[in-house]
Amino acid sequence: MADGDATRRAAGLARRLAAGDENAFAELYDLLGSRLYAVARSLSRRPADAEDVVQDTFLALVRSRSHMAEVRDLEAYIFAALRRTAIRRAQWIARREATSTKELTESTPEAPSEVRLPDDERLEIIERLRRRLPEDQRDVLALKIEGEMTFAEIGSVLDVSANTAASRYRYALEKLRAALARTGSKEP
Repeated sequence: MADGDATRRAAGLARRLAAGDENAFAELYDLLGSRLYAVARSLSRRPADAEDVVQDTFLALVRSRSHMAEVRDLEAYIFAALRRTAIRRAQWIARREATSTKELTESTPEAPSEVRLPDDERLEIIERLRRRLPEDQRDVLALKIEGEMTFAEIGSVLDVSANTAASRYRYALEKLRAALARTGSKEP
C-alpha cells in the first residue's frame, strides 16, 4: 500500500474510531495487534503484563475515542499510548513488588569466555541486560525491533528527532554487546 493510501486509510479509521465504530477497533487490532504486543512484550517483564498493556491501551482508546478524529498519525499515537501504558504498568508493578531496585543491582552471572551459553539461557541474560538499559534506549530498541518501526516513526512516537532515535538505538546495541561480552556469551 502506498504511503498516501495508508495515510488516507488511517485518517478514515481515526474518524470511524471517533464515531465509536466497533469494526474500526477490530480493524485497528488486526492491523497493529501483533506489533503492539511485541513492543509491549519487550517493555514488560512477563507475557501476561504485555497482554494487559495492549488491552489497557485499547480500553484507553475506546474511552478517549471522541478525540481520535483529531489524530494526525494514528500509528504513532497508538504506539505512544502503548508506551505510556507500559510505563504506568511497570511503575505499578515495581511499587507492588518493591523489587525493581534489587533487579537493577543484581550481578550478571559470570561465564568463561570460551563457553557459548545455551540459547535459552543466553536469551534470558539478554532480556535481563535489556531491562537495565536506560528507559529511552529500551523504548527505542523495542519500537525498532518488535514494533518494526523506522527511526522517523520512532521519533514521532517518542517526540524526538529520527537522528536521536537512531543514536539511542545504536547506544543500546553497543551497551548490550559490551554486557554480553562480559558474560562470556558469544554473539550469534
